Amino acid sequence: MQEAALRATPNLKPADGRLGVLIPGMGAVTTTFIAGIEAVKRNIAKPIGSLTQLSTIRLGKRTDNRTPKINDFLPLAKIEDLVFAGWDVFDDNCFDAAVHAGVLQRPLLDQLREPLEKIKPMPAVFDTSFVKRLNGPNLKPKGSKMDYALAVMDDLREFQKTSGVSRCVMIWCGSTEVYHTPAPCHQTIEAFEAGLCASDPEISPSQIYAYAALKMGIPYANGAPHLTTDTPALLQLSRDNSVPICGKDFKTGQTFMKTLIAPGLKSRMLGVSGWFSTNILGNRDGEVLDDPGSFKSKEESKLSALEQILQPELYPDLYGNVYHKVRINYYPPRGDDKEGWDNIDIFGWLGYPMQIKIDFLCRDSILAAPLVLDLVLFMDLAQRAGMRGIQEWLSFYFKAPMTAPGLYPEHDIFIQLMKLKNTLRWMKGEPLITHLGLEYYD
Repeated sequence: MQEAALRATPNLKPADGRLGVLIPGMGAVTTTFIAGIEAVKRNIAKPIGSLTQLSTIRLGKRTDNRTPKINDFLPLAKIEDLVFAGWDVFDDNCFDAAVHAGVLQRPLLDQLREPLEKIKPMPAVFDTSFVKRLNGPNLKPKGSKMDYALAVMDDLREFQKTSGVSRCVMIWCGSTEVYHTPAPCHQTIEAFEAGLCASDPEISPSQIYAYAALKMGIPYANGAPHLTTDTPALLQLSRDNSVPICGKDFKTGQTFMKTLIAPGLKSRMLGVSGWFSTNILGNRDGEVLDDPGSFKSKEESKLSALEQILQPELYPDLYGNVYHKVRINYYPPRGDDKEGWDNIDIFGWLGYPMQIKIDFLCRDSILAAPLVLDLVLFMDLAQRAGMRGIQEWLSFYFKAPMTAPGLYPEHDIFIQLMKLKNTLRWMKGEPLITHLGLEYYD
């Protein structure tokens, strides 16, 4: 820790030129994100929910009154400089896909028709053994998984050439893949590349996209809960090629609520005996998660936060016997308007029981879109700061944050935000904020 604290802050390169945003999966989240960016560019809407666009950061003492906006404090890419491309199994352009997703109202989309219609998905890498409830016609020609990886790299080169971007970021906004654990092909980059050539069934489409990005020095963020860069092979590739990675699973609705409430209960040493969570969701994500294999990936992600926050091994009397259950129910009439319902059984002084009930009627893609924006801009910033490998400071955005091997993830959203902002201060050589506050009383 002392060595890390003494390292020189990185030499931040400026955000010169345009930034390419490459997205596998052009469904509800992606189209809501891109349409939102185009609306902000035209002053039709505000980027509500985005730290990079709206949040401030305190610098120095409270009495210094230095609180610039984050995007004034740091050399982030400008919204006007973002250029989009993506892949999808369906060949609808971004406008038609947004209409089909049904998240945004048609009058708004009609104002954005021209830029959205220009964005047409490239043929996708897809494998029905990893996503069982979807299929479509817009697929790459059959070949080995190495052929697919090389084809994605060709897509990236062509996009860089035709768009004139100076840098790129890739962020997965596609469907949740079936639950897998690391296999022998994931242990070294040599084994992984051999697995690509042999079309090893343990290598997923998302890992093919990630491999292609990392080989070309493009940062990769995983917005879904499945296994992608969290394998020894791709972790090493990200470090060898000096590329930032982060993930996984956007923290939008129910888990966002958990990471707000659980730290509060723990801070007051109130016990928890049970936490039952159920979700009703009708969009394409809900349909995919109706498959048990894909749900298993999501379940592991959604279950992990509570135990890490409550730390039952340290507080067995309060949290040693929590019954925690998560359910996701596909309900087509609900569309993208997700309902997250939680029943929390707690106990207080002398063991007396109490209950908390939460019914969060949220809009899944509306909550996810600003997270995509922030992650794109922060990953590009990390790349220009010379940072590589896992970017744990971006845990704020994820249900199952990636960490160094053997290190438990931090799920408390308030600690995550403190870590994020302190990393931004460190990048600019500003003193870190400890909140000790003794200097005001000397």
